Amino acid sequence: MFKTIVAVVQTDKDIQRVLDVALPLAEDHEAHLIGVHAEALPVPYASAGGFPDTEMIEVNVRIAAERAAHIKAAFLARLEGTGIAHEFRSFESFAGESTLSGVDSARCADLVIAARNGPDEDGFQADVDSLIYEAGRPVLVVPHSGPLLASYARVLIAWNNSKEAARAAFDALPFIREARETRILVVDPVEESSTLSASQLAAALERHGATVTIATRTSGGRHVDEAIRHHIAESGTDLLVMGAYSHSWLRELLFGGVTRNVLQSGETAVFLSR
Repeated sequence: MFKTIVAVVQTDKDIQRVLDVALPLAEDHEAHLIGVHAEALPVPYASAGGFPDTEMIEVNVRIAAERAAHIKAAFLARLEGTGIAHEFRSFESFAGESTLSGVDSARCADLVIAARNGPDEDGFQADVDSLIYEAGRPVLVVPHSGPLLASYARVLIAWNNSKEAARAAFDALPFIREARETRILVVDPVEESSTLSASQLAAALERHGATVTIATRTSGGRHVDEAIRHHIAESGTDLLVMGAYSHSWLRELLFGGVTRNVLQSGETAVFLSR
């Protein structure tokens, strides 16, 4: 059960997309819902004469305060009358980034829900990459161009026998137990241990009451994320469960791999643990 849920609400679009998922989840799990938002601290501006431009600083402070108040009011309006236990936490930081400012809140939650912009959307967005990397908690990333669901009939586990994939599979148990079908996908199994571990995972999940099948696919020269996305479309997957950033130990290199590419597709909800 998810008893504490953090919803990252950086923008008006997040109020809609994130809360469309977070509210029914919080209601179903009788969870405490925490809205997290951050604004940037004012950057010192200098006039042409080299003196601090206090007027510009005051304008930015006022705009940030008004935006934070607007997001808070919108969050509370969505919760009004729902009966869901909730609170709103507002932060200020030089980055002005909710996921970084609110990481302490995220670390004390059962689940974090966030959204990222689509390829044609501009403006502020949650830094989902850093959130997944820093929070130490599972993160549900809502799609930017797909249905906003709080329960999932078809779950796909991208399995590579890594500790991150294992953590994601068991962190997602509340969803997996409710799903009509959970499929474990192994792309390019290199040895018998890959399929053996998938069978062992299936057995473990079935002991929790899940209905599980196993599929193996070859990438056929494509990137692994392309094979995963193709299988999602082919199988009608509602939720992809995968370990995040499990193939590299350098953060500078992590953000160009399978995890980021899958997130950028944005057509299916993605549940990630690391």
